[in-house]
Amino acid sequence: MKYCGAFGLFWFEATILPIVAQSAGVGTIHRLDPALDQLVPPGAVIEKVIGNLQFAEGPVWVQSGGYLLFSDIPANAIMKWSPSDQLSVLRKPIFARQFPPGIQIGSNGLTLDPQGRLIACEHGNRRVSRTEKDGAITTLADRYEGKRLNSPNDVVCRRNGDIYFTDPNSVARNNPPDPNGDFTTELGFNGVYRVTGAGKLELLSRDVPYPNGLAFSPDEKKLYIANTRPDKFWMAFDVKSDGTLASGKMFLDVSKEPGEGAPDGMKVDQAGNLYATGPGGVLVISPQGKHLGTLQLPEIPANCAWGDADGRTLYMTARTGLYRVKLKARGVRP
Repeated sequence: MKYCGAFGLFWFEATILPIVAQSAGVGTIHRLDPALDQLVPPGAVIEKVIGNLQFAEGPVWVQSGGYLLFSDIPANAIMKWSPSDQLSVLRKPIFARQFPPGIQIGSNGLTLDPQGRLIACEHGNRRVSRTEKDGAITTLADRYEGKRLNSPNDVVCRRNGDIYFTDPNSVARNNPPDPNGDFTTELGFNGVYRVTGAGKLELLSRDVPYPNGLAFSPDEKKLYIANTRPDKFWMAFDVKSDGTLASGKMFLDVSKEPGEGAPDGMKVDQAGNLYATGPGGVLVISPQGKHLGTLQLPEIPANCAWGDADGRTLYMTARTGLYRVKLKARGVRP
């Protein structure tokens, strides 16, 4: 155990936790278009890797170490899983103060910047943070025009180092009365922001009612943003040469699609196809916005990430479990 006194954080990098043994064939693949066979092979099998989590989110594969990091939000922890079937706690707690039960208080979306440092959206701390190489935590954004952010949700980095994140009002939406005012809403809108390489926070859009997951196209000329509620859809924004966003366009509306779940986290493959959590599972969507098929899990998925050495395995966080499937497609990874 390592203690970082400046931030009041404990790091449990070697703590081994109970896991559920991997099992095969725990989900189904619903094929809507023959083009899916070029991405998801006909013999693909969805596996459950681990279970007994509380609410898994925000996965990211660390290529330099060959392991997966993900958030367990109610557990107030960032978890580390390696293919040797070992699960440990990387960082706990995220939110260091007392809080009412039931609050989704820990981290959510995770990614890596071009230097390989961990970038995290922290619900309870209402900030976007960066973990330095020595373990120190740097706040990248926590206020806009002097007001506290709502509850940063998901995050992605451009290759130039700019950090884009969504900020819906999810913590305040879920919390019981808070006598300390920790979770009182200060902003009157949900936004999409950028932190530039120089450290400047910019509001890019407030046009998405409830912005959640986001992902760049492989050439970084488009930014896809998921809207979770009340309607379920994805928007596509052209990225201008200066990194700001042009007006968004509807990419795919699934408000009338059957199945539990809503647009949340997503990733893209190197051909530009999206793998986006939504109604019924993880939807595979072409760059033209055509729904090709769905990876259906036993639980409602929240996010996904490309992993393993070749970048062809899609890891999926779904409530209490971590799942994976081996694909033909190769993913875009930070």
